[in-house]
Amino acid sequence: MAGRGCHHTNKTTKSLFRCRNRGFYWHTPPRGIIPPMLSPSEIETRLERILLSVQKPGRYVGGELNSVTKVWDSVQAHVAFVFPDIYDIGVSNLGIQILYDQVNRRTDALAERAYAPWTDMEAQMRANGIPLYSLETKHALADFDLIGFSLPYETLYTNALNLLDLAGIPLRSEERSASSPIIIAGGHACFNPEPMHAFIDAFVIGEGEDVIHEIIDTVQKFMVGKSQVKGSSPSTTGREDLLRALANIPGVYVPRFYNVTYLEDGTVGAVTPNIPDVPKIVMKRMVPKLPPAPTHFIVPNIEAVHNRVAIEVMRGCTRGCRFCQAGMITRPVRERSVAEVVAAAEEAIRSTGFEELALLSLSSSDYTPILDLVTAIGEKFAGRHLTVSLPSLRIESVSVDLMEKLKDRRSSGFTLAPEAASERMRRIINKFIPDEQILQTAREIYSRGWVTIKLYFMIGHPSETLEDVQAIADLCKRVLAEGRKVLGGKAKLNAGVSTFIPKPHTPFQWVSVDTPEQIRAKQDLLKRELRDRNIKLTWTEPDDTLLEAWLSRGDRRTADVIFSAWRNGAKFDAWQEHFRPDLWAAAFASRGLDPAFYTHRPRRVDEVFPWDHISDAVRKKYLFDDFRKSLEGEIRIDCRQQCYACGILPTFASDRREHPGNYWKCPEVKSPNQPRLVVRD
Repeated sequence: MAGRGCHHTNKTTKSLFRCRNRGFYWHTPPRGIIPPMLSPSEIETRLERILLSVQKPGRYVGGELNSVTKVWDSVQAHVAFVFPDIYDIGVSNLGIQILYDQVNRRTDALAERAYAPWTDMEAQMRANGIPLYSLETKHALADFDLIGFSLPYETLYTNALNLLDLAGIPLRSEERSASSPIIIAGGHACFNPEPMHAFIDAFVIGEGEDVIHEIIDTVQKFMVGKSQVKGSSPSTTGREDLLRALANIPGVYVPRFYNVTYLEDGTVGAVTPNIPDVPKIVMKRMVPKLPPAPTHFIVPNIEAVHNRVAIEVMRGCTRGCRFCQAGMITRPVRERSVAEVVAAAEEAIRSTGFEELALLSLSSSDYTPILDLVTAIGEKFAGRHLTVSLPSLRIESVSVDLMEKLKDRRSSGFTLAPEAASERMRRIINKFIPDEQILQTAREIYSRGWVTIKLYFMIGHPSETLEDVQAIADLCKRVLAEGRKVLGGKAKLNAGVSTFIPKPHTPFQWVSVDTPEQIRAKQDLLKRELRDRNIKLTWTEPDDTLLEAWLSRGDRRTADVIFSAWRNGAKFDAWQEHFRPDLWAAAFASRGLDPAFYTHRPRRVDEVFPWDHISDAVRKKYLFDDFRKSLEGEIRIDCRQQCYACGILPTFASDRREHPGNYWKCPEVKSPNQPRLVVRD
């Protein structure tokens, strides 16, 4: 393990750990002694000695159906994709499945996978000197040229550090030598990359299907045979040139080439490039036409969280919910055709044998030909006992026809997400749905045989009161009452209540997070009011909410907090049994930072955010105007019906011209010699 100004040696079991940060010098044994390199055969030999002593050894052996194993020396570029949580969760991650498929289609590159070992396996790996390795060929991760971390949510950060340490790779980018792999990261959490800036060489902002090939091509141009640099001095000249080249790829952010200044009040003053030729603003990558969906999904060795085929029917969302980061950063909406989805589903089910098909998007029922799609799926897979799920159904777009077509393929529950239960709050969050429409939808669902309705809400929205929270309890009771009219005592309701976090790049990024006392008061109200044996209430612990808020809204100084928390034992922060709030409190204190600065402080109108140099193409002015409208209770209708000039079309005008018609759900862009598109703000 290494940090900024940190050095260690494996010559003794008690290694020197020296850290110059803030003048501290520590002599501390590392997490475990990981040898710098083992061959795949050596790793396999050591694995044979330990696998029967750990839970679920199937997590660690590879060889799954549809995994791809290439001859290592037959390709020039070696890429490892890492999901920093356990195999059971990460193996079905669609983002990694897409990139794994993309890279392995190349003849000059291979992609392999690694996941976080559970604590029992990690202890065995450290005790037996086994580095983190790929499942396909058992190569140590340090053997790879490029390592790509998926960071869909912020509570994976300490796991990412732990995996770098387990791989024997220096944690901090500036400590890596010419022989170290290039460490990249992508995912929704990377739209504020600053808290992880010290540990990741380059961030991919936005969609990865195209840019991953540009990154591989660039790495290949700068590659030096690793055998030539083994044991060499840690010169980083070639590595620096490679990082400069990566920084010139659109959508790639290399933090070391940007400086951050702070104002006296602790807020960001500016983020500016420190070398020429890198962009001041890093614009996200956007795939103008979705490539063919992957169909040869990896079939896990053990039961995973999702054993299913997942086909993305569309990407992006036009609804404009003010709390929803995903809806902002994935614009514009692009839809696959019914024929493409059905063909992909058929091939994927044939190649995997899965019996569940998930038709994915941020709002599946907003997919324009959704009824045609469900009809076609029903006809194609008639008599094959296929379960079809449509996550993220909008209440106002769930039609009776759609429920009729799904009824023979239903799973155990039907999920709806009102998010708020009072008219005032729905106007504030821009998700206005009358109660009667929710109740009517519930009646239709229960009457068609679904026993359980799952309702998702959030507490902690801006200006929310206890009366607004009481409305959640009241609505849950009314929905269950509709079910009892149809099903009697069999009707059930699951209410999931999370706590709102104002995420970067949303209209609510200017507001604060509820205090722990406010959160608990609201949760206690719901616990009192929803005491019914047929209602299952779940909620998010306040400490979990605050951690995600610190990390999602943090600046560069948060990196030292993450490092300190990890160094003192933080990992698997998304797992209740492993999350240690005390370690995070101590980490903030050790760095002289107040966590409330990142959570409970409303932002100034003109404040420079730590993520302002990262753009999702939605203008900050648009977001603030929408925030102002929320204060007035003013809603914006679906932008398929009216363009509000959010910034997507000017940024991606040429892409829109190349893909005319209804594939995008943005207005057409006129050619330069034709009258300009007029939009209403």
